[in-house]
Amino acid sequence: MMRSLYSGVSGLQNHQTRMDVIGNNISNVNTTGFKRGRVNFQDMISQQTAGAAKPTTEVGGVNPKEVGLGMTVAAIDTVFTQGNLQSTGISTDVAIQGNGFFIEKNGDKSYYTRAGAFGLDSEGTLVNPANGYRVQGWMAREVNGEQIVRTSATPEDLIIPVGSKDPAKATQNVNFACNLNKNTPEIPAEGATESDIVKGTWATEMKIYDSMGNQHLLSVNFTRVPGTPNQWTANVAVDRDSTGEVENATNTRIGLGTTDGVENTFTVTFDNMGTLQSVTDSAGNVSNPNGEIILQTSFDVTDATANADGTPYRQTMNINIGTIGSSINTITQSASQSSTKPYYQDGYALGYLDNFKIDSSGTITGVYSNGTNRTIGQIAMATFTNQGGLEKAGDNTYVESNNSGIANIGVSGVAGKGSLLAGALEMSNVDLTEQFTDMIVTQRGFQSNAKTITTADTLLETVLSLKR
Repeated sequence: MMRSLYSGVSGLQNHQTRMDVIGNNISNVNTTGFKRGRVNFQDMISQQTAGAAKPTTEVGGVNPKEVGLGMTVAAIDTVFTQGNLQSTGISTDVAIQGNGFFIEKNGDKSYYTRAGAFGLDSEGTLVNPANGYRVQGWMAREVNGEQIVRTSATPEDLIIPVGSKDPAKATQNVNFACNLNKNTPEIPAEGATESDIVKGTWATEMKIYDSMGNQHLLSVNFTRVPGTPNQWTANVAVDRDSTGEVENATNTRIGLGTTDGVENTFTVTFDNMGTLQSVTDSAGNVSNPNGEIILQTSFDVTDATANADGTPYRQTMNINIGTIGSSINTITQSASQSSTKPYYQDGYALGYLDNFKIDSSGTITGVYSNGTNRTIGQIAMATFTNQGGLEKAGDNTYVESNNSGIANIGVSGVAGKGSLLAGALEMSNVDLTEQFTDMIVTQRGFQSNAKTITTADTLLETVLSLKR
């Protein structure tokens, strides 16, 4: 009789524990990145009143007789199922789709979280604004003018330098492509009118930049060579004015491999299929027989400090007109409308970091006022062999335990890590329908155990009443 009392007590205590977990789940139904808890029960040790007996030649075997002594909590699990994603439109909010955790640092102590409601502090560090923990990742380093993120290194604080400068860069490469119309009329060598010149010239322009960020206008005018099929003359000038003359005496020169001893023209030759065949500069140098044709171009930069010998400071850049025999990203000649133009140049003026964005790999890209984009860094992610073994540390964070395994740190989409979605947050994975159902079952279980205790008490009262 006493055993049933204590069995009922264990049932009351452990159903109360289950109710505590359900209450915590419901209270966190709107907590970003929260993962619900789940209580599993198991029976306690049983008291054996008679042991088992094996079969003999006379009788069969006998099963053991055991009286259970109640129940206990087997486990309180954290259920890491995916929560729904909520769009916020805030660039520093990041949600994880799939497995993985963000890494946050408080000094040397590492914390792991699914809640990606981040922000910037006064120093531009990406942090959890609720507690100041610093989000970990890798900052980009400039190598030969290219931003490289070394994700094999130890994660570090991510700093987004809002308002920082992106220095001006001189144009070093200009690429041309598309078509020159085979039926463009030739300009007569003598007696050409202004109308003849306009009809016979395909004029192209592109803005380029010097090392100080000043803007210049690169003009390349193509005209057919009179009397010679499949040949065009290109006239190159920087800062050509409306009359066709070069402003401020920029002294443009273009040649194959050099700009010494050449003028500002070159000749392009096509084969009978209309593909690029060769280029000859004004000094008679002929291009390579295959591969890309790159012409070196230089011009005087006005308002710049002269060289030590008193000569004007000159800027040099490369003009790429395409690959011999190719029709992709190359100048061609065909009997259709002219469309040749410069489609790319790599210079720009001074700019300031206006904004930044985070992509699905966690890469943070800075958007500058001069139109350039630069990689700033990349957010790190961690996974665990047994994520259920993590210990909760408050503030929506977890820490490693003896049974979670060591954090496997890497980038999104690698080694089982999920993808990232900026401008969104992961909602709690608490399902209220499920929680209320569990609450009813828990309440009935609690009431049933209480009834066990009152019934046992009634039995005891009956025993006591045997002696009046």
